[in-house]
Amino acid sequence: MNRRVGRIVLITVGVIAVLVGAVWTGQGLNLIPGSVMSGSRLWLTVGVILIVVGIIVGTLGLRQSGRDRTSK
Repeated sequence: MNRRVGRIVLITVGVIAVLVGAVWTGQGLNLIPGSVMSGSRLWLTVGVILIVVGIIVGTLGLRQSGRDRTSK
């Protein structure tokens, strides 16, 4: 059961990181105006990095689930 919870946490954190990164990227590109972050290259960079990290974390969670299925 602990592995299952760990997988769920990794996938959830990955999805949240991708969503937050997408918002920050949109603000950095000035697609989401009305914030101090809008049009800032810093937030574009941070958003893209967060998206990549989120994809990596989510993929780790998905790969764990694949290993668990084959070991049963």
